[in-house]
Amino acid sequence: MFNHIMVGATDIEKSKTFYDAVLATLGAGEPMRNVSPTGHVRYFYRHDGNTFGITEPINDEPASCANGATIGFKCDSPEQVKTFHDVGVAHGGTSIEDAPGPRTGSMGTMHLSYVRDPDGNKLCALYREK
Repeated sequence: MFNHIMVGATDIEKSKTFYDAVLATLGAGEPMRNVSPTGHVRYFYRHDGNTFGITEPINDEPASCANGATIGFKCDSPEQVKTFHDVGVAHGGTSIEDAPGPRTGSMGTMHLSYVRDPDGNKLCALYREK
């Protein structure tokens, strides 16, 4: 359904450092650096047929996060959920909501962790038990 997800970054290199570390926990490698026709820097992380990007906003306004928005990253294990969270916090992110761990509800048991990136975007690491 999705081709890519992109978020704005006020400090593109600080955000790159954060996402280099966090996305490496999922197996993503170095991003592709791109400079838009307007001169704004963007980084594209490709992994498993998906693309996640960070960009300097091309309208030159500060980056902002969407209220109510969450970007969910699929993990391979409960341990990877916690590692994603802990690496995010160690690289300038902020832990939010409950501590990483299992949640059981109408959709079954899922292991979740939530962290905000340096610009406030809400990220979720999720492992769904089979």
